[in-house]
Amino acid sequence: MARVGFVVLLLSSIFLPKIFAFGLEMIPDEEFTEELLLKPLPDRKVLAHFHFQSRAPPSSSNGRHHRLFPKAIAQLINNFQIQELELSFTQGRWNYEKWGGSDFISTTNAKPPGVELWANFDVSTDQIDPTWRNLTHALSGLFCSSINFLASTTAFAAPKWSFRGNSINSRYAALPREAVCTENLTPWLKLLPCRDKAGLARLLDRPSIYNGYYHSQRLHLLSSKSKGIVLEQTLTVVIQPELKRAPALSDKTPRQPNWSVSSVFKRPIKGKCSLSKSSKVFFEVEEGLATETDGFDLSVSPDRIIRKVDALTGQRYSGFLEYDVSRFNVNSPLDLGLTWKSPLRWSTPQAPFHASRFLTGNGNERGSIAISLRPARKSDKSEDFCRTHVVIFQIVPWYVRVYYHTLKIVVNGKTQILSDLLAKIQVSPSEDKTAPGVLEIMLTVPCTDQSIVLFMEFDKGFLHIDEYPPDANQGFDIPAAVISFPDFHTNVSIIDGSAEKSSLLSKIQERNIVQSYTEILLVPLTTPDFSMPYNVITFTCTVLALYFGSLLNVLRQRVAEEDRLYASAAGKQGLIPRLMSKISSKFYKKKPEPSQGLPSPKGSRVLFNVFVVALLAVLVHYYYSESSN
Repeated sequence: MARVGFVVLLLSSIFLPKIFAFGLEMIPDEEFTEELLLKPLPDRKVLAHFHFQSRAPPSSSNGRHHRLFPKAIAQLINNFQIQELELSFTQGRWNYEKWGGSDFISTTNAKPPGVELWANFDVSTDQIDPTWRNLTHALSGLFCSSINFLASTTAFAAPKWSFRGNSINSRYAALPREAVCTENLTPWLKLLPCRDKAGLARLLDRPSIYNGYYHSQRLHLLSSKSKGIVLEQTLTVVIQPELKRAPALSDKTPRQPNWSVSSVFKRPIKGKCSLSKSSKVFFEVEEGLATETDGFDLSVSPDRIIRKVDALTGQRYSGFLEYDVSRFNVNSPLDLGLTWKSPLRWSTPQAPFHASRFLTGNGNERGSIAISLRPARKSDKSEDFCRTHVVIFQIVPWYVRVYYHTLKIVVNGKTQILSDLLAKIQVSPSEDKTAPGVLEIMLTVPCTDQSIVLFMEFDKGFLHIDEYPPDANQGFDIPAAVISFPDFHTNVSIIDGSAEKSSLLSKIQERNIVQSYTEILLVPLTTPDFSMPYNVITFTCTVLALYFGSLLNVLRQRVAEEDRLYASAAGKQGLIPRLMSKISSKFYKKKPEPSQGLPSPKGSRVLFNVFVVALLAVLVHYYYSESSN
């Protein structure tokens, strides 16, 4: 038996490790990739788009240990049954006219100022709102922000057509006034395996990012039982390079500033994150720049040139220049730079319409909200054969009471019949201190050079004094409206199949509906005089302090001791002053006056009694006047 046991032990020691290793190879492992997209903009600025993606295989265990994937995000998905989630922190507003309006960056990564949160849950209908409230509190603690203010029913809504997923299980909310700072960026970086200590995240110099014209940090989650969890973290920054004095040109055309990675982010790229599967840098060349290859020089030759095809014209051009970061290290860093040899002009792809929003009217009682749609480019198609759809989604707080029956559409200054342009509409009127007003409308507009303006009248409500923020005199913000064009998609085709090896290029190839945001509206409301309670409290405290001070002084006095002090002070007078007082009293037939050193105690008590009586009279009068009011 001992010999048989020895043989079994020997065989198990030989084959079990191989079987275990084979099983591990069959289980998909976690992955992490980091990529950076650099792109010059026509208005002499630079766009930097950081893209980090983490993947976790499907797992039935709740909160298990992860090698690369952040455990906090896995616990969020498991606890709140999240199918898809998108959270963004943005400072500044994306310039759709100069930086683009129909490409991948402007459609999926250009967000409104403040905080925007959208989530789709896999729970029953009656559990959606409680799950949303718990999720907002968890995200508020995780990212050190005020997302918990979105837990109230007056802050969120359920969109129908503007966002993906099941509309019944979706919730959307925004905080326009949320300030974005390093307190939000630090926990966002802690979700990365190398944080900001190595790899491309090491370029995230705080002063360079927050001194830029625009920056938006975004977190996108996608969870499924078959594919696992995909965490996408993006940071989009628009930075102005250091402008140096350029030589004068004959046509007086401003030359683009020369820049490099070290001049923009104060440091070069010194290698990749050791835990990343791939680390790449892409330099995007717009279609207008692809034909002007002699207009600029790059300091580092690319490893590969990736060609892309324009979906509209079918033209092929050099779209991306790829750099593999794994070839560089601390001794030989990657400092990609761009030198312009001649002034160039080019344009960025635009959405069908430029959307803007503003207020009309005057006074603090009534007004109107106007949404303007201006054509971005001229159309050669006739009005009879070309129609496009526009979807508008807008949330208005309950204290701005919008009258949706006053909706009016004006095309080129002429009022149109709603049935001629209206495809479908979904309206949810606001309820005081309960729910916001929600408007979701789809318009069918002609593809001509016509401006379209929507008008809606509203009244301003009154808030309780406890509901006003500390800076109430600044006004109240209305979240940005979401404008989407269902007939237009971001479609970029890459020829040589490089998108399969890059998570960023695969995202660029996805068909996403073109979407943009309007401005945030600032609505002034009637505010009470917050200084009046302060004045009343100050006056009351002053009167009470005088009363209790005088009362305490009277209670602590000793009358006999004061008389003795007065007598001793009068007895200490010299001989000459006493003789002079007697002579003057005989001459004027008056009694000698006491010493003027101290006042008479009897007179002081009389004055004090008079003051107390007067004060009591004032207090009684104030009490009865307040009770009568």
